[in-house]
Amino acid sequence: MGPFQQNNEAEFNLYFEVLENAFQGIVVVDPGGYILFMNKAYKQFLGAEEVVGRHVTEVIENTRMHIVAQLGKAEVAGLQRIKGHDMIANRIPIYVEGKLIAVLGTVIFQDVRELHALAATVDRLKQEVAYYKEELRKKLGATYEFEQIVGATESMQAAKQLSQKVAKSDTTILITGESGTGKELFAHAIHAASRRNLGPFIRINCAAIPDALLESELFGYEEGAFTGAVRKGKKGKFELANHGTILLDEIGDMPLVLQSKLLRVLQEKEIERIGGTHPISIDVRVISSTNRNLQELVREGRFREDLYYRLHVVSIHIPPLRERLEDIPEIAKDLLDQLMESTGIPVNHIDPDVWNVLKRHDWPGNVRELRNVLERALHLMERDTLNATHIMIPISQIQEMTKPLRTLRETVRAAEKEAIVQVLAATNGDKLKAAKFLDISRSSLYQKLLDYEIV
Repeated sequence: MGPFQQNNEAEFNLYFEVLENAFQGIVVVDPGGYILFMNKAYKQFLGAEEVVGRHVTEVIENTRMHIVAQLGKAEVAGLQRIKGHDMIANRIPIYVEGKLIAVLGTVIFQDVRELHALAATVDRLKQEVAYYKEELRKKLGATYEFEQIVGATESMQAAKQLSQKVAKSDTTILITGESGTGKELFAHAIHAASRRNLGPFIRINCAAIPDALLESELFGYEEGAFTGAVRKGKKGKFELANHGTILLDEIGDMPLVLQSKLLRVLQEKEIERIGGTHPISIDVRVISSTNRNLQELVREGRFREDLYYRLHVVSIHIPPLRERLEDIPEIAKDLLDQLMESTGIPVNHIDPDVWNVLKRHDWPGNVRELRNVLERALHLMERDTLNATHIMIPISQIQEMTKPLRTLRETVRAAEKEAIVQVLAATNGDKLKAAKFLDISRSSLYQKLLDYEIV
């Protein structure tokens, strides 16, 4: 059996069968270049049968096995053309106690075209992985940037400038402001302008999730932590936000028991899953937002003072819309562009009276309410021009709750008076147009103006 002879015959048979049935072509030659072994895959490819004892050059065209035997240096991934096929071949000299005893040759692919096909497949898979990674990054990343935040008033510009300044650091930020002012918009922009912008941006509304579930949503849980737990456990929002940013929206509604755990996360930079036995280190920037007065909650004992100061490193206040009415035209135009894209309803002209009507309202729902009013107006338009008659602003529920109870007659008179005032504002005081829109005679309108003491 020459160099293949072994003391253990069973072991030899095992090695022989492995080589004999390998998918690659395998050939072994002695130092003189004579074939000692060739497996059946290689024989079938060459169309040869009795090859042992023959010189390798008689069996394999363009071979270099005998040259490697002479030089004793390996040749890896060499290109060799056999029977019209370009193959990738390896030729490895085998030494025992410093003496060359054989050369092992293998053909990894029977045709280099198979390698090209495999390489193309790998490239395609890489492209697909890169695509899905980018899509995932977009989904988990920030949607808005500072350029998309509209507002030229001094208070709004001050908020933007401070946000842009602190965005570059990892400082913890508290964003305050009424509901609908755009606190989440600022959080998106801060993340997008930060050094973490390629990392995830994870949002969680602390007021929208039941207290019993909020802990598992924030910190995750291990398998079997409680009844109904997902097998293999689940990552929490903090783990998902690792190397990125987490926005804790409506932080003022977080239960006290979770506030202490959040404080530990901020101090120790680690979380512990429900049912877990060891802490998990995290690298997360925390941005929190609220429409509540946290200082008042601290005084009432409903918010931890130490957590308040930990979150309140930098505070950014977003002014309500009623304090920046001069921004309404710019904001409205930006919102209309968004709405035209989503509804497919074009607006090519805006009547100047629209701004007068919009600026007369105090906007308790802020920009979110303005968006709803404009979307309703688009559906009331008959052509592509938006005018004041399309702006229907309902009486604020908040305002109504503060008013004393009225009789039905008083309520009807108040509603009629408000309707007349709104239409006069929309028609810029043109009583003829107002009467026509209200569907009453001009004389009836004048009488009502006297009755309601409308100047």
